[in-house]
Amino acid sequence: MLLHINPAYLFKLLHGFPPWIMPTDGNLGDKNVQMGKPGHREGATMHVKKYLLKCLHRLQKGPGYTYKELLVWYCDNTNTHGPKRIICEGPKKKAVWFLLTLLFYSKVKHLLKDLDELMEAVLERILAPELSHASATRTLNSSIWNHTPLVLIDERNPHHPMVLDLFGDNHNGLTNSSASEKICNAHGCKMAMRLCSLNGTQCTFRNFTSATQAVTEWYSLQATNIFAQVPQQELVEMSYPGEQMILACLFGAEPCNYRNFTSIFYPHYGNCYIFNWGMTEKALPSANPGPEFGLKLILDIGQEDYVPFLASTAGVRLMLHEQRSYPFIRDEGIYAMSGTETSIGVLVDKLQRMGEPYSPCTVNGSEVPVQNFYSDYNTTYSIQACLRSCFQDHMIHSCKCGHYLYPLPRGEKYCNNRDFPDWAHCYSDLQMSVAQRETCIGMCKESCNDTQYKMTISMADWPSEASEDWIFHVLSQERDQSTNITLSRKGIVKLNIYFQEFNYRTIEESAANNLVWLLSNLGGQFGFWMGGSVLCLIEFGEIIIDFVWITIIKLVALAKSLRQRRAQASYSGPPPTVAELVEAHINFGYQPDTAPRSPNTGPYPSEQALPIPGTPPPNYDSLRLQPLDVIESDSEGDAI
Repeated sequence: MLLHINPAYLFKLLHGFPPWIMPTDGNLGDKNVQMGKPGHREGATMHVKKYLLKCLHRLQKGPGYTYKELLVWYCDNTNTHGPKRIICEGPKKKAVWFLLTLLFYSKVKHLLKDLDELMEAVLERILAPELSHASATRTLNSSIWNHTPLVLIDERNPHHPMVLDLFGDNHNGLTNSSASEKICNAHGCKMAMRLCSLNGTQCTFRNFTSATQAVTEWYSLQATNIFAQVPQQELVEMSYPGEQMILACLFGAEPCNYRNFTSIFYPHYGNCYIFNWGMTEKALPSANPGPEFGLKLILDIGQEDYVPFLASTAGVRLMLHEQRSYPFIRDEGIYAMSGTETSIGVLVDKLQRMGEPYSPCTVNGSEVPVQNFYSDYNTTYSIQACLRSCFQDHMIHSCKCGHYLYPLPRGEKYCNNRDFPDWAHCYSDLQMSVAQRETCIGMCKESCNDTQYKMTISMADWPSEASEDWIFHVLSQERDQSTNITLSRKGIVKLNIYFQEFNYRTIEESAANNLVWLLSNLGGQFGFWMGGSVLCLIEFGEIIIDFVWITIIKLVALAKSLRQRRAQASYSGPPPTVAELVEAHINFGYQPDTAPRSPNTGPYPSEQALPIPGTPPPNYDSLRLQPLDVIESDSEGDAI
């Protein structure tokens, strides 16, 4: 049943109520319910007017009752950017915008058409195996599937696991029909990605715990292969332009627009826009802390253009970073949800590291043995740039091609299935390699001077129900000159980014112990445990010096005794007699007789007579002349 109300009649109801609905001072069917004073009647009238006015707005937004009215309503209220121009522009512009809407509403989807169809067939096989005949009749691009297919590993029999291809091309001797019958549910099977190299002769399986994760990783890998074959300039043109994304901008008290942003192409997200980067333009300072002096933005995220299998979250990815530094937004960014106003209060910490030998760090990366592939952006050194450049360098040397997500050195090519059929297998092995990761971490160093931003985030629904009509009307008028609402809550984000305090904190590294602290600690422990002081240390040093001196003296004495022993050991025969000594003293040509000896006999064998002892030498001191006074004194002494 269709209830039709004439808007003109409804308008009359708003301004002149018939007597049968006007409030009176009498009872309205119940004696216990009494109408109040005239002020109460006016309040009730305003509530009714507001309700009927909202009904009128709903009717005006309705689709109408004919095909023409339905088409006009759709073109007026759709969130797409082409159909509304079909009825709003002149005859020539209508035709042009109609063609552009059909062909380029989502410019990147034609690249992923075959992949999307294949993904839909994969989901059918996962969710409803019994309906596999529908996917069998569909024409699919098998070249995408043959490189890296998704398989099911049936582990219900742990002694004989079976690998089942989702489209029946299995490797266990099963035909297509039997493979479709053998597909098991999630409890008995786990999903994996088959990665092969050397023309399919060497294969490995990358297992996943969830089908959602497996499908997402597989689609991302295939999309990387497709985007790697498209020139980057074409991808930039396919991404969202700044004038379409940035609806409103205010920095402090000054208005701004998309021209105040620097655009860079980020492989994960397309075109990214940087405010106050300070590369070519003069950096803008912030005047004061607080929300009124920060950056205010209203952004259109264009959720209707999202690729469903590539992006499963809706919102804005943003980050704060130093000027003239490259933004690694995928690793350090945060999300702002659509349909909300997100306020971000910022506190700044300056971090200064000491460097060698305490903590390895670098000032500008000149001593780091890794080529920085992000140098083309003329940005400062960061450990994130070093780690990704290191991985890309290993990728080029191991797989002979570079990964699409990282910058490419000159003369090299990005990996794709057409030119490098084995790249997915090589990339997976390199990504899972612990040795590669540790090598890059060992070569890359932290920056000695770094800046960290601590953020306090708060959110609220925006716009409110009471103000959404006029806000969306104004934004739609400013964006595409539309008199009707062409924006919705699910595609709008409002951001407020500001400094909480107009100062920053500096965190400096310092040595835990130095020479002064070492001596102080030693003295304190020595005094506490042994009751010592500085004099005790001097005495202890004196003892050490004496100990060293005594040791030196003993070593010198030992060396002398060893020298004397060596001299005595050089005489092998008996000691010379007195006659031999006297003869040797007066006759310089004298040579003593040396009789041959047997090694088993003593120095004087029994056959030889013992030597005749000679006369002892005279006491030459007795012949020494003494002074006369000494002799006399002796004699006198004897006399006494």
